[in-house]
Amino acid sequence: MKRFGLLFLLGILVLVLVSGVQLTAAPKVCKLAEIHPPGYPTEMGDQEFARLVEEKTEGLIKIQVFNNGVLGTENQVVEQAKVGVIEFVRVSTSPVLAVYKPIGALNMPYLFRDQAHMWKVLNGTIGRHFLDNMSAVGLVGLTYFDAGSRNFYARKEIKVPKDLKGLKIRVQPNSLVAEVVDALGAIATPMNMGEIYSALQTGVIDGAENNIPSWVGWKHYEVAKYFLADGHSRLPEVLMVSKKFWDDLTEDQKVALREAAEEAKDFQIKAWNKAEVDYYNEAKKVGAVINQANIAEFQAICVKIYDDPKYADYKVWAQKIKAMK
Repeated sequence: MKRFGLLFLLGILVLVLVSGVQLTAAPKVCKLAEIHPPGYPTEMGDQEFARLVEEKTEGLIKIQVFNNGVLGTENQVVEQAKVGVIEFVRVSTSPVLAVYKPIGALNMPYLFRDQAHMWKVLNGTIGRHFLDNMSAVGLVGLTYFDAGSRNFYARKEIKVPKDLKGLKIRVQPNSLVAEVVDALGAIATPMNMGEIYSALQTGVIDGAENNIPSWVGWKHYEVAKYFLADGHSRLPEVLMVSKKFWDDLTEDQKVALREAAEEAKDFQIKAWNKAEVDYYNEAKKVGAVINQANIAEFQAICVKIYDDPKYADYKVWAQKIKAMK
């Protein structure tokens, strides 16, 4: 009888231990917020990140990508990630600025000479500095994605700074680009991405500023066919995770997420470069007009932004960035 009792207790102990293993092995199912549609380069980077995370964590972390802004605007999902409602977000640096002001240094006008210069900065100590210090506001920066250069496009042709005078130009909320627009004599009009097409179509705004894939991918070129390549900014995208979620991960899982993010970044850059060529050709085929700006003319007007006292800290970073060869 005693032997039977011992066997019974041993069986219960084994059952409890097995149950415990099953509980700890249950996969974490997470959300990743993305405003762009399926097939857009950043969305493709998100999907690759999700695939790599599941692979590297052996299925213990599964990420569902919610595209098309279904979880909210970029500003809204950043706030949700801060409190842990959403685990992962991919947003431009401009919405991050609302909660983590230092990253605005990367948004200064005409800061990066080209794509290669930008990635030298982002992959180095400067880029890592901004990612690492997000933890103070409840976010953990994993990596950057490419978003090309931002340029102006409008319902009327624009070639030189004076052509922008008086035009209502859409900018991202909380965007330093608004000051660039104002400096050039246009009227900065904050607006969320999903509202731009109808606003251009109805004349609520005269133009906007963004990269070629966004101009074409969101069909803005149908209602604003004039594009001016002035490259006033290269706002990198940021892939972040909620610190609340991050702190509950094991060290191995954290390593896996960082590795997945870096590999997804390389994948996304290639997707971005291909998309720029494809979208450029698509726009030209339907009669869109793409002009190349004399960038020095625009830079000369916007240089005063660097001297504004409120950007003193940004100016220090800008000097370091521009000095990188």
